[in-house]
Amino acid sequence: MRSTRKKKRGMSAENIARLADNGKDVSRFFTNEGQMMSPIQRVNVDFASPMLDELDNAAKELNISRQAVIKTLIRQALDQHYLATARQSGTKQR
Repeated sequence: MRSTRKKKRGMSAENIARLADNGKDVSRFFTNEGQMMSPIQRVNVDFASPMLDELDNAAKELNISRQAVIKTLIRQALDQHYLATARQSGTKQR
């Protein structure tokens, strides 16, 4: 038998903001858990057609979006760069 109780839905950010604008206490809506996300900035990047084809093929193989492929590859390249930089500065200090 199905439950006839309605699930209590959370309040939208707009409604919480409206309460705050009206001077109401909104602290009950915040748990101080999790982390703040930085605002996302859009950028435009030009790719040659063959590179786009490669990105699309990788996206298809991985079953993810082209954007996800680009983000993943950039993250990996930055991590490699930081590791190489740390290794170089570590050998110079010895």
